[in-house]
Amino acid sequence: MTIGIDIRVLARGTRTGVEEYTLNLLQHLLPLDKTIKYKLFYNAFSKVKLDFPWLQLKNVSLRDFKIPNRPLFFSARYLNLPKIDNLLQGIDVYFNPHFFVAPLSKRCQRVVTFHDLSFVHFPYFFSWRKRFWQRFLMAAKKEAQKADQIIAVSESTKQDLVGLYQIKPAKIKVIYSGISSKFKPAKKNDQLRIKYNLPDSFILYFGTLEPRKNLTGLIRAFELVRQRHNIKLVIAGSRGWLYQKIFNEAARSKFKDDILFTGFVQEEDKPALYNLAELFIYPSFFEGFGFPPLEAMACGIPTIVAHSSSLPEVVADGAVMIDPYNIDEIAWTMEVVLKDKQVRQIIRQKGIDQAAKFSWSRCASETLEVLTDNKKAKNKFLA
Repeated sequence: MTIGIDIRVLARGTRTGVEEYTLNLLQHLLPLDKTIKYKLFYNAFSKVKLDFPWLQLKNVSLRDFKIPNRPLFFSARYLNLPKIDNLLQGIDVYFNPHFFVAPLSKRCQRVVTFHDLSFVHFPYFFSWRKRFWQRFLMAAKKEAQKADQIIAVSESTKQDLVGLYQIKPAKIKVIYSGISSKFKPAKKNDQLRIKYNLPDSFILYFGTLEPRKNLTGLIRAFELVRQRHNIKLVIAGSRGWLYQKIFNEAARSKFKDDILFTGFVQEEDKPALYNLAELFIYPSFFEGFGFPPLEAMACGIPTIVAHSSSLPEVVADGAVMIDPYNIDEIAWTMEVVLKDKQVRQIIRQKGIDQAAKFSWSRCASETLEVLTDNKKAKNKFLA
């Protein structure tokens, strides 16, 4: 059997949720069955060079193309060309870890992972360029309808696919993502504190800086907490889109000197960053899965998340939940967690226990089942 995998999401070299999913899944999926051949479709006119151990596996071949992405997406969306299975010189199943448009021959099976439909729920959280890209080039709904099977990273995402795109539930398999074993409780790393100029005591947010993450709300809630507690707020992560309002909100704060932005955090530094924090907060309005809360929980850091979309499903009782629209509630919850040692210890242990349920090995084996069983699903589940 030959499986093609679309790895175009890795071309920029970033590590947001989709890239994190793709990289970790490939690491655990590709070695599982050495009788399966994998052809990896990697394309962009300008892209980072990949250097991962799984590229050296005998059953894996990297097919590197330099077709400019904009013309490729336009041709794929409106002309249904080129057929990617033909570019890969024959495959049985094509697996897309994201819903990039991918023209295929009728003989080739199609499996697509959907992470979230935030762009449908909250289009105003995205720049006009992102909205244009989603509407005219990505065609997520059509990709969902054309797929022989869909992997959803949460039950929340599955329900969105059913409700918003009218996809039949039997066509969708929920497979939870995993988290790396490197996320675990550890001693505080003073070298990392120096590297990122971090304070002694701080509340941490980690993730992309964009409107959906509700960081302006977090800053306002922090102002209330800061009036009664000598603590700082660290906002870590790369800039996404429409991020300027976040920086403007911080600049207007009377506690602006206590709000620190780290910018990009190197992958190897993330576990130590979590372990330096007093608590972790993730007040996002919408998440398809949400890696950072699980990573913080695995490190034993008391975690607060929004009671929205997939987050209650993922964190269960391993984190405290808040209404992301209620600034007073966000502030009050942070204060309770900061002040009450018994509450902190209970949340800490429950967080560690919940995070332990998510493994990339299980995600990979369940994904392989979908990919290898997919021929049976051909024409059975039609959206």
